[in-house]
Amino acid sequence: MKFHRWFFCLIPAALAIAGAVFFSVLVIACSRMAGTHILEIRDSDSGSTYGRWTLDEGSEFAIEFIHSVNMSPVSETYIIEEGMIRLAALRFYSYGAGIPSHLDEGQTLTRDGDAMIISGFDTSLREIRLITGAVFDHVLYINEKTISLHELCGKNTHITLSIK
Repeated sequence: MKFHRWFFCLIPAALAIAGAVFFSVLVIACSRMAGTHILEIRDSDSGSTYGRWTLDEGSEFAIEFIHSVNMSPVSETYIIEEGMIRLAALRFYSYGAGIPSHLDEGQTLTRDGDAMIISGFDTSLREIRLITGAVFDHVLYINEKTISLHELCGKNTHITLSIK
């Protein structure tokens, strides 16, 4: 008789636990299906995390810096697609080292005043590695916020931006 009472107390407890586990798995699966991702910036050497931001599928962020040779602003706009980071547009004012001097198939060059914009890139990345400027700042524009990478990570720091 005692066995039956104990057994019948375990059934609701087991069902409650199973329900909680099912609900947790469902929430995680739905958030992934909805396309919620995390952009994380970490130190490339130590792995320490500097910041994390939630981005939906199709969201954009940008990194802007001063080109070290031609001393003009360069802005790279990225979009989150299928859990990857894709370069959507490159905005610059003067050609220099690292700035494409020709267009690949599918790319276009437009002008916005003095600025030139290349779009139509077909490269998706899991992560972006860069070194924050020693003299000029790198600025991250994300979720309607402007973040100085000098203030966040320090100058001349090797960082990795990755999508989770």
